[in-house]
Amino acid sequence: MDIYQHFRKEEQPFIDKVLAWVEQVEATYQLRVTDFLDPREQQIMHLLVGENSDVSIHLCGGGPYAERKRAVILPPYEEIAEEVFQLTLVQAAFQSKFISLEHRDVMGAFLSLGIKRKKLGDIIVEDGVIQIVMAKEIAPFVLANLTAIKKANVKLVEKPFTALMEKDITWMETDQTVSSLRLDAVLTVIYNISRKDAAEFIKKLQVKVNFKVVDDAKFLLQEGDLLSVRGKGRSKLVSVNGQTKKNKWRITTAILK
Repeated sequence: MDIYQHFRKEEQPFIDKVLAWVEQVEATYQLRVTDFLDPREQQIMHLLVGENSDVSIHLCGGGPYAERKRAVILPPYEEIAEEVFQLTLVQAAFQSKFISLEHRDVMGAFLSLGIKRKKLGDIIVEDGVIQIVMAKEIAPFVLANLTAIKKANVKLVEKPFTALMEKDITWMETDQTVSSLRLDAVLTVIYNISRKDAAEFIKKLQVKVNFKVVDDAKFLLQEGDLLSVRGKGRSKLVSVNGQTKKNKWRITTAILK
């Protein structure tokens, strides 16, 4: 069976990488720690490995509601400890009355250090406090060199994960019917906008599918796809539930509240 037929073409390089990791762990009986994975990559890993594999996969991003997580691929019967994931939490305070900082500002400052995005976990910016989850191996460099974000001088310090300011994530699910699984059609029902407006968001590169910008309104969505529209929040195609007698698609979608 062609394993690629269940995934998009652009996902094939990551699939090859996962299969290589698994093969390495099976051959050497040594665990493998990955970089941070987005939710779609986490989903692909689980789909590839399944429950009948000779290895097991564990995920951790610092807290129960973490979005980006590192994976550990383990040989059979080996137990796992939290420190295996090699995560570090750093924190800084800023004067929110005088300067406004957002997630993208922190991300930009981080990437300006020349560090790859895959070394970075979740970013939290709230009430004058910045928290960043990152790979332990880069933490000393970041602590020494990330001293300013936007126009704010910051002093990052390491914190225990008990200090992580996580929020419970709530997805509101809805059963809907769409004419097709095209991106513009699904956005129309999720966000209650016109097909024209959906196409305009896509044209302006304001729509992401699985964390990547998609500029094609005809892009066909699949079950499990994560969506976002700038200014309108995140959503996902939870499931595709078959077709009606009029060849419309029954779907379950969810929007992040």
